[in-house]
Amino acid sequence: MARLNRKQKRKREEQEGLMALQAFMNAVIGVFRLYLFITSTFRPRRPELSPNPDFYQTHVNNINRLVRGSDADCHEQLRVNRQTFMRLCCLVRGVGLTDSRNVCLEERVAIFLWVLGHHTKQRRTKFEFYRSTETISRHFNAVLQAVLRLHRMLLETPNPVPANYEDNRWNWFQNCLGALDGTYVPVNPPAADRPRYRSRKGDIATNVLGVCTRDLKFVYVLSGWEGSATDSRILGNAMERPHGLRVPRGQYYLVDAGYTNGNGFLAPYRGQRYHINIWRQGHMPISKEEFFNMKHSAARNVIERSFGVLKMRFAILRSPSYYPIRTQCRIVSACCLLHNLIKREMPNDPIEHEYTAWEQAHVNDVPVDDNIVNVESSNEWTAGRDALAAAMYNHWLANGGGQVEGILP
Repeated sequence: MARLNRKQKRKREEQEGLMALQAFMNAVIGVFRLYLFITSTFRPRRPELSPNPDFYQTHVNNINRLVRGSDADCHEQLRVNRQTFMRLCCLVRGVGLTDSRNVCLEERVAIFLWVLGHHTKQRRTKFEFYRSTETISRHFNAVLQAVLRLHRMLLETPNPVPANYEDNRWNWFQNCLGALDGTYVPVNPPAADRPRYRSRKGDIATNVLGVCTRDLKFVYVLSGWEGSATDSRILGNAMERPHGLRVPRGQYYLVDAGYTNGNGFLAPYRGQRYHINIWRQGHMPISKEEFFNMKHSAARNVIERSFGVLKMRFAILRSPSYYPIRTQCRIVSACCLLHNLIKREMPNDPIEHEYTAWEQAHVNDVPVDDNIVNVESSNEWTAGRDALAAAMYNHWLANGGGQVEGILP
């Protein structure tokens, strides 16, 4: 009984100690709350800053300066005229893009076009639009996603070349849908992936497959492949995709010598003069193969022209950007969609005139197609190898078929 009384007494003392500690903590908290109340009540308050009444008007004036001045100024800054700009705003509004709390839709689209057209640093863009870098990045990505959702509306449906077509470049290619080729667009991938993105020219780039019609409108675009990938491999992947490139039977596209001459794709003769600058310099074909290559090159030049106008219009395609690699590849597709929209809305495109002048100034450049750029099987080289092997063997037999000089002791 004595031991039990001692345990109960010790337990009662512990409970009293905890209650005293809790009372002490409550007193400390009460004193601290009283201190906060007194300091907040009698502390001199800072004067509140009133919002700048001209802040909103500054943004309105900036957008009006870009898109409501003249077509020349609008095109110089945003690469589109005023009508095309408003048409693009209506299209992205139709796929769910609206005004944000502080930025109107027109300003969001203008930010997007400014970045594509000038490819300046975000600190330069934020100074132009009086916005923070976070605001610039957020609205750029939002408009990018909206433009990509317009692919069904903006991608062109090709029409085959009819019989008795008036254009001399295409009248020989009946049922032809257009032309396709690959182009390199500089990118900035992660350090671990840079070797895979190194092209045969030594640049860090993505290999983009483009398919266009006779009037320079894109039918299909596939971006994202590494620069080390071959054109034929990318084309094969485009044909295998569920929503990839489709070529109806009996119709075809014009391709260069890097692709296989087969169903749906008409390639030029290998080993013959082909590059269009050769014929522009006044050279005449001396065989049926060269004549075919000349007509083929003149027609297939539409894809080269499409890529040239595209890169001349959007500076972001001429140098690597610092967006994630997935975003960089999406930017390429978005630029092609905007290119189609501009072709529809702007019959007189100043960028095409600039490219034409540039093309005429480079007529005498050395053709790049005169060098071997990839290794593929060639019937011509196979026949030459067989002829050389036969000549070697006959020469050996004519000399008696004895000891082989320089090989056997």
